This record gives sequence, C-alpha cells and structure tokens, in this order.
Amino acid sequence: MRGRASMHLTLRQLKVFEAVARRLSFSRAAEELHLAQPTVSMQMKQLADSAGLPLLEQVGKRIHVTQAGESVRAAAREVLKSLEVLEMTLADLKGLRQGKLKLAVVTTAKYFVPRLLGPFARQHPGIDIALEVGNRSEIIRRLSANEDDLYIMGAPPQGMDIERHPFADNPIVAIAPNDHPLASKRRVTLAMLAGESFLMREEGSGTRMAVERFLKEKGVRLKIKMELGSNEAIKQAVSGGLGLSMLSLHAAAQEALRGELAVLNVDGLPIRRSWYIVHRSGKVLSPVARTFFDFLGQEGPALRLELDARQRGVSAGRAGK
Repeated sequence: MRGRASMHLTLRQLKVFEAVARRLSFSRAAEELHLAQPTVSMQMKQLADSAGLPLLEQVGKRIHVTQAGESVRAAAREVLKSLEVLEMTLADLKGLRQGKLKLAVVTTAKYFVPRLLGPFARQHPGIDIALEVGNRSEIIRRLSANEDDLYIMGAPPQGMDIERHPFADNPIVAIAPNDHPLASKRRVTLAMLAGESFLMREEGSGTRMAVERFLKEKGVRLKIKMELGSNEAIKQAVSGGLGLSMLSLHAAAQEALRGELAVLNVDGLPIRRSWYIVHRSGKVLSPVARTFFDFLGQEGPALRLELDARQRGVSAGRAGK
C-alpha cells in the first residue's frame, strides 16, 4: 500500500495565509506582518502547491477563500493559537508575565478601556497588547471566529456559546445642545422628548438596542431624524443643533463636563446597563488573558466610582445653570 503524501507546511506559511484570508488582501496582510508583498505572494504559492488545491481565488478585484482554504485557515488558527498559549504558559512557568494580549472592544468602550490598559501595562511591562475597536457587528464576527483573547461589549449576543461577566456600569443618558430649551429644565419627561428630533446609532448597535427596548417598555416613540455610525459624529451633530440623542455616559461625559453638551435630567434615565467581558465558552484563557481578566474584576469598582464622580460633576454643572 502506498502511504498518504505528506504536506510540507511551515509556520510562516500558515501565519501569512491566516492574515491574507482574514484581510482578503495581499497588501494589507503584508503591511500587518511587516513583509514585502512579493514575499506574501510567494508564501501563498508555496502553500497552495503543497496543499495541491487552490486556497484562494480572485473574482474581479476581490479575493475569496476556497473550501480548501477555509479548512487550512481553521487549522492555521488552531496551530497559531496553540503556539501562543504554549509560549505564554512557558513564560509564566519561568516566573515571567510575558506574551501578547489580543483584546477587541466595541466603539463606545474606547472611552475607558485605554485608561485601564495603561496601569495594566505598567504592572506587566513584558506583555504586548493588540487592541481592536469596531462596531458591535464587527466585534461579534471576531468573537464568532475566536480571533481574540477577550472581548468587551455592552450587549453580548444571544444564542452564541459564550461566557459573559459584568464588570462595570454602562449608563445611557439623553444629551442635547447646551442652548436647547430642555437643557435648562430640572425635570424632563419622556413625553417632552417625543416632540424632539433624535440622532441615533445605526441599527444593531448595543446602544440603539438598549434605547429601543427601554422606549418600548415605556410606550414612547421618538422621531429618528438621522442615523450615524459613530458616537463622535453624533456628538458633533448634537452640538451643531441637528437634534438630541441618547449615548453612553462614557461617551458623553467629557463634552458635558466641558460645557459643550448638556446631559438632560429625564425621568427614568439613565438606562442602567453593564459592560461585559466576553469569551467563547470552553475557551482556555492564556496566562496573559487570565491576568487581564482578573485585573478587570479588580478595576471594575474603581471604574464605577469614576463614573459616579463624572455623573455628579455633570449633574452639578446642570444645577448651576
């Protein structure tokens, strides 16, 4: 009997292929890996020759992963992840805290996560941190593909095999231009808001989902004038007088404290939510990921105190008008 032909793969080929398949671009993969594009093309050709099947195909200007390529990509991820865990486990056994933390967060979390990463990095200077920021659908896609160690979001997906752990508050407030008539009122009813035009995050965002659920419970409908894909765009539009909005206090606090926006004192608000740290069920966290997970659990109370102080500052500013 003839034995099966063995594939001669290298770790470098698998790493390059994983980046190309994820980015669907030779140039972006080359940039990410700090390689020349011809080197990436050569590695892909050698890998395809070894596999004996096309792993990528180009239709027009777009690259697509073939069925064989999907199998190779899944295997590449498993191999690379296992090597990462092994590397960090060995470093941990040596009494070191070295390795890499891959963290993905929704856009609103970018207002506080970098402040948490600062002290974490100072405590563990040997750890390299890769931070990905994206909208909720992008972070869910990454979570589904298990591309990162941990995820931070305000609305973990339902129906996915994941573990979620609340660690901090994420209140949603109503904001308005500073010169808006409602900004000077000590009490604003939901009925008053119903007469205003609103700027909202896109469908599917965690903030939008929480607001819609809250309003449905209260039997209130808002006039949605515009949908915008980022908190920054919404804050600029509100400041420019295009309408009101509802955002996480994390996103609006700085502008409110500087007097650039007003946080309205609305009956029933803020909407009480939590920030969650999320990972796939059954995932074996690397020593570095476990260290950061424990760090977040310790920092959650401090983050709540900071947010309470900001909320008091916003309220004091409103009362002083």
